[in-house]
Amino acid sequence: MDIFQKLCGIKDQDGRPIENSRLRAMYAQNLNIAWPSTIEGALLSIIGSIDTMMVGTLGPAAIAAVGLTNQPRMILLICAQALCVGTTALCARRKGADDRAAANSCLNQSLALVTVLGVIITLIGCFGAEPFMRIAGANEDTLEMSVAYFRIICMGLLLNCWSLCICAAMRAIGKTRVTMITNITANLVNVCLNYILINGKLGFPRMGVRGAAIATVCGTAVSCLMAASFVCRSGGYYRLALPKFDRATLKGLFSVGSSSIAESAFLRVGFLINSRLIAGVGTNAFAAYQIVSQVTSLSFTLGDGIATAGTSLVGQSLGAKRKDLARAHTYISRRISIFASIGLMLVIFLLRRQLALLFTTDEEIILGVTLSFYVVIVGMLPQNGRVVFSGCLRGAGDTRYVAMVALASVAVLRPILTYLFCYPLNSLLPGLHIAVMGPWIAFVIDAFLRNGLLLRRIRQGKWLDIRLS
Repeated sequence: MDIFQKLCGIKDQDGRPIENSRLRAMYAQNLNIAWPSTIEGALLSIIGSIDTMMVGTLGPAAIAAVGLTNQPRMILLICAQALCVGTTALCARRKGADDRAAANSCLNQSLALVTVLGVIITLIGCFGAEPFMRIAGANEDTLEMSVAYFRIICMGLLLNCWSLCICAAMRAIGKTRVTMITNITANLVNVCLNYILINGKLGFPRMGVRGAAIATVCGTAVSCLMAASFVCRSGGYYRLALPKFDRATLKGLFSVGSSSIAESAFLRVGFLINSRLIAGVGTNAFAAYQIVSQVTSLSFTLGDGIATAGTSLVGQSLGAKRKDLARAHTYISRRISIFASIGLMLVIFLLRRQLALLFTTDEEIILGVTLSFYVVIVGMLPQNGRVVFSGCLRGAGDTRYVAMVALASVAVLRPILTYLFCYPLNSLLPGLHIAVMGPWIAFVIDAFLRNGLLLRRIRQGKWLDIRLS
């Protein structure tokens, strides 16, 4: 057996190794979709880190204040994101079945639905900013800044919804380069405006976290306009038009989306509880947590990029009635994620202190960050495996099982573990920095558990028989 088979070999449904020429073609197909999403995720993570560094010039309280807005914002976007998961699954199936008209109908119906959702959540976010921030765990150091930041970014939520929907449809048909160009350009605009507005450059007043929020909304507007322009181009796969609602499409969207809403709700509630527990430890502990989250998001967005290829190819394969290809693409996506994860684990381990210094010079925070990196590295392989398996199951429409796993692990187990590490165990062992590392130990346990449960589901094969419309 050659080296390629040893490293990359996949067996077919009968247990026989897939021969090399076919296997190489499948890897090439997967990578052709995955690399733009992976590059997009990596660059967005780097740009996001630069964003955090710029806010970090205002002090630890500013980092914490902006970090507190993340989960409330994601909670507001739950329904829109869930609908986009349904859009991806349905459009991929219809692409695989060579039904372009049905895919277009799905996109236009989805856009109409997210427009209604976008208006509603914009109003909720703008008028409920302070209660949201108090629930998220804002204290006297961070409340005013977090409320101001959150209220401004909520003004761009409708644009967020439109951009998410169009990009979801593009990923479904494998057009990941479009979403890469759109999102990277938008985030570069965000960073440039951050430079101008946060500390007052080129004649603009110094606006602090408000400037960062305005820059975020402007970047979102650019993303939305670019996504719409790609759809409106002549010769493209999609066409924007007034929607004609049909029962089959709506049933498929809500079938996948309802379970995805549940999954997202469990995730966001779990993350919000986690965030509140960590914020209760102190501003420095939460700032360290935010820095580690920002750096490690590079690894996790790589997993997301690879999972995007899995979602698209699984959906298209099932639309074409090729269960064997859907299964093979799932394991190929997993194998690619393993190679990518190992590389990033080495980078973070070797550069752990240097990475922390990019964000802060506070030695207490730097120590917390470097200790946390040791823990996070352990969970990178199972975490990215979990991301890939979740993406492939979503592509098949098996969002209900993914939601149940999220409920058990993220919404229940992980917050309990975080509480135990941050408070009782930290009090018993005050010199071991358990409060800083604890949330990441909980993350590692969660990653192994979800990866194991999702792998079991993949091996059972029931997800290959789900019908969407």
